[in-house]
Amino acid sequence: MPTVEEVRNALVEVKDPELNLGIIDLGLVYDVILEGERGENVTVVMTLTSPMCPVGPLFKKSVEDRVRAIDGVASAKAEITFTPPWDPATMASDDVKAMLGIW
Repeated sequence: MPTVEEVRNALVEVKDPELNLGIIDLGLVYDVILEGERGENVTVVMTLTSPMCPVGPLFKKSVEDRVRAIDGVASAKAEITFTPPWDPATMASDDVKAMLGIW
């Protein structure tokens, strides 16, 4: 049975294609929802750094592929939202803020 922590840990390796930084550290993952009898159906609620991201569909697929590879996951869906809008000053990790020059 997958856990939220396990999903988030798997997503640490997924990088935003524009910034080449991890989506967890960037704060792009808003929620992880486990449904089904054993939590086997996973939805990742996330955003993009830009609403007009040209690689959005490929990015979404890489998240779904990474989650689908977790033992016990039957289905994976990345749900893109822009509410709330992504704000690296409040959502990114301190390391990412330093790399982006945000303080």
